[in-house]
Amino acid sequence: MSAAILKRLRAMDAAELRFRAAAAVRSRVERARTALATPTWRREMLRLSVDPSVAPALASAREALERQDWMGAHLALAKHFRSRNAAFPLGATPLEQIAASIRARFPDGDAAPRADRVLSGTYDLLGYRAVQIASPPDWHLDAVHNHRAPLVFWESVPYLDPACGDHKITWELNRHQHFLTLGRAYALSGDVRYYREFVTQITSWIETNPPLLGTNWASMLELAFRSLSWLWALHFFAGAVTPDEQDPWIVDLLMALDRQLTHVEHNLSRYFSPNTHLSGEALALYVAGRSLPELQSSGSRTQVGRQVLLEEASRQVREDGMHAELSVHYHRYSTDFYLLALSVARLTGDAAEPELRAAAWRQSRALRLLADDNGRLPLIGDDDGGQLFPICGRPVTDCRDTLATAAVLLEEPSLALSDPPEETWWMCGGDVDAGATHAIERSLPSAPLPASGYYVSRNRLGDHLIFDCGPHGFLNGGHAHADALAVVLTIRGIPFLVDPGTASYTMDPERRDRFRSSAMHNTVVVDGRSQAETSGPFHWRTRTDAVCRKWSTTDTRDYVAGEHHGYSPVRHTREVMALHGTGWIIVDRLTGGDRIDAAAMWHVHPDWQLELIDDNTARFRHPSGLIVTLQTSVPLERITDPALNEYSPEYGRVVPALCLTSRTTGRTPLTLAAFVMASTVHPELGDMAEDV
Repeated sequence: MSAAILKRLRAMDAAELRFRAAAAVRSRVERARTALATPTWRREMLRLSVDPSVAPALASAREALERQDWMGAHLALAKHFRSRNAAFPLGATPLEQIAASIRARFPDGDAAPRADRVLSGTYDLLGYRAVQIASPPDWHLDAVHNHRAPLVFWESVPYLDPACGDHKITWELNRHQHFLTLGRAYALSGDVRYYREFVTQITSWIETNPPLLGTNWASMLELAFRSLSWLWALHFFAGAVTPDEQDPWIVDLLMALDRQLTHVEHNLSRYFSPNTHLSGEALALYVAGRSLPELQSSGSRTQVGRQVLLEEASRQVREDGMHAELSVHYHRYSTDFYLLALSVARLTGDAAEPELRAAAWRQSRALRLLADDNGRLPLIGDDDGGQLFPICGRPVTDCRDTLATAAVLLEEPSLALSDPPEETWWMCGGDVDAGATHAIERSLPSAPLPASGYYVSRNRLGDHLIFDCGPHGFLNGGHAHADALAVVLTIRGIPFLVDPGTASYTMDPERRDRFRSSAMHNTVVVDGRSQAETSGPFHWRTRTDAVCRKWSTTDTRDYVAGEHHGYSPVRHTREVMALHGTGWIIVDRLTGGDRIDAAAMWHVHPDWQLELIDDNTARFRHPSGLIVTLQTSVPLERITDPALNEYSPEYGRVVPALCLTSRTTGRTPLTLAAFVMASTVHPELGDMAEDV
């Protein structure tokens, strides 16, 4: 046994040792069984509750299961789910009423066209558009790169190996969130084609994904997301069942859902990825446990899921409400997790509702601060393109639906940026009158998230700047970037200085590392180095934490200053002054060391057109008529290296962008300064502009 393993064992407490030992023994037994015979699904293993006080209408379904009358059980279960009280945001009973309300409020919805694309085999998977996939799909195939993962025991699937394809793409399809697309279209149109496609696909998935074999059993979070999709599908389609059907899909769905949740419960990411993986898995256990009292194991799953969610609300959510991974994308994920848990707690009368409400409130308030006044989120940290509830195909950076849902569930109008969108009507089961139903003041005052190191300057003009002045990341920093003292800036509601995004996790290691490097962020690079060095797609060899030295805000200006030592012995200090209505001053000071090369990087959203005015001045024009001028104290030049002129608005999609640098070489101390100013064009005056 190696010294590293011994050291790791000594660091484990008794609970971790017990958990790992039990998981290891269970895995050995399961591996041996699958080696002897390919596992199969067994409908007779479906265990419904025998407590009549929990679900008295299940008696006929239980009797049918006992005599292996699968279609009889299927029809009895369909009748039960059509008639029972809702324990899930979307209950089968009020579905027609919810659909009627949505049709009245959103008459120009795109539900049918989006679902028709699924019928035609056309999918948008993360940033990959119009991916052609057969019906039923090959559930083990990365259809973008045409690589297939092997059907081997789940622990042996090398899903990070590019030879298996991009696991993110394969898993995205297998989350079955397009079932929400089909369910939405069926509820709003009554077109049975969408129901039939769902039945075809879920039947195919169960047939081709035997228990514990293949990539779709390898990540507990993916099983959790798939379980939630199946819960939505059950409530969307239970009312579509007819006596002449051939596939007892409700029996199969409950059987396979039960088995997958057991797998999740046995292999929770308590010690493997105790981040949003763990809280997402707990969410599925809790929601399924509370929403499906019909299953015998729901009680224990509820307890485990509830306990983990409440524990992680303290461990993963910082004092300022920001998620500990310091990725804006994953913060939105976590916010959605707790909003769904809160909704189910309210529907089912769970005593944990106050604690879940508190966790949802803290995260929602931080999300509202991080979003600009259009509800757009910057791409700070990793963003893998996934969403908890993508029922209407909203862009992943648009969080207005989350904030509107939070406003309703938390009864806090200040969180909303718009009237409740369609997603909120589905998520709240049509009950949106109890909370905020109208947008109020869109602009918040400037404020810090000091525990997370994000300092947000904003004003009523729609300007929104975030200064990254905090720790590198959470645990091993798997979703962090080397972006200490970086800024992102939206001007008049239009993104200007941007974070580059993520692009890829495992399929392109060079691009993965480059997009996380300091040179791809709006900060200073010294001697061509990155502030922190990577070690694989989700680890870091070194890390850099920044520290805020001062923050102040008034009605007319915001000021923040911070520093880091990632280029030791050189110290980098940055000061940012936002003069509301005038512009932004950014001053960088580099001290210590000797002779250095210092380059301030400026990554501009690709919608802007660049004009270099002189050695120290660049002008940017936006199609809206907005003009932004960047003036620097040292020579400014456009970067010609195409590798630095890339921007990934969504995982998997990369587009050309603009990158400039203001660069100087000399002995420390060195100072670099920049001034950003916005103007608007008067159409009748052509190029003449008015400062705003």
